Amino acid sequence: MMIAVAGCGQDEQQKTNDEASTQDSGGATSDKDDSTTAQTQALEGAVIVDGSGTVYPLMAHIAEEYMINEQEDVSVQVGRAGSSAGFKKFIPGETDFSDASRKIKDTEVEELEANGLTFGDDVYEFKLAYDGLTMVINKDNDWATEMTKDEVLNMYISGHYAEDDVVLWSDIRGEWPAQEIKFYGPNENHGTYEFFYENLLDEQDMVATANLQQEYSTLVDLVSNDVNAIAFFGYGYYVSNTDKLSAVNIDFGNGPVEPAVDTIGEDLAYAGFTRPVFTYLNVQYAKEKPQVLDFAKYVVSPEGAKRLAGENGFAPMPDSVYEQYQAQLDGIK
Repeated sequence: MMIAVAGCGQDEQQKTNDEASTQDSGGATSDKDDSTTAQTQALEGAVIVDGSGTVYPLMAHIAEEYMINEQEDVSVQVGRAGSSAGFKKFIPGETDFSDASRKIKDTEVEELEANGLTFGDDVYEFKLAYDGLTMVINKDNDWATEMTKDEVLNMYISGHYAEDDVVLWSDIRGEWPAQEIKFYGPNENHGTYEFFYENLLDEQDMVATANLQQEYSTLVDLVSNDVNAIAFFGYGYYVSNTDKLSAVNIDFGNGPVEPAVDTIGEDLAYAGFTRPVFTYLNVQYAKEKPQVLDFAKYVVSPEGAKRLAGENGFAPMPDSVYEQYQAQLDGIK
């Protein structure tokens, strides 16, 4: 049983898809629970998910729960190539689902259409949960624990504080140390980068001194070993590393707000840095492969994203959102 696989190759992917498409869904029933076996169809085969590293902990947890509690002969493989890299696999049909920490772009919808897929009919968009973009610092940094939204964004804008983009903490507030800030963040493969650059920086150039990385674990190591470091990523990764990092409380105009499951939301105190995270389903594959449709229904069921969001540093969507997705999937024939 494979719970999570990162960076599946195309040949491997095609092989697993081919294998999955020829699986016999059969009429056997599960023997794990006599009360449900009469209604549960045993499935087998593969489900291939790739995309956002931010969404990865939540989707991997959902996949694990599904394989343990629902369909033990289905292998759900979850990768974390990044939102943009995930779409590059999803659009030509290499994956069943594509996770994303930002909404699919118009150019990507056009690429789907060029591959014979109509967005909305052949590809469904599901909002899984809310994430709060979190600024993290070294635990020994005892001065930048609270910052205004403008301070956070301006420090990352090229030329705002220094022409050569060598910015000191004292450039932000005079009483802070005259030491160079080491800027970090995820690279262009990640929807988190695109959300930060496009939505928060309004596409203004980022400081040339920013060090952008592919792996979130690398960012955690870099910040945890440098008292002058600061980075941005999803709240879920911060929650998993609170022993190594501190979160910056952000003042959006009404006092500092700690990123937390009960403050992250479009109508809550951390709304300024809140964004929905998504998964996209290839509906054609859901029609061809019963295990893909079954897993999709589990993802949006009360046992899926709604139940597991909080455990992975996300805030769940309202019930009505998941119920709408359930009805949409029930209509697939």
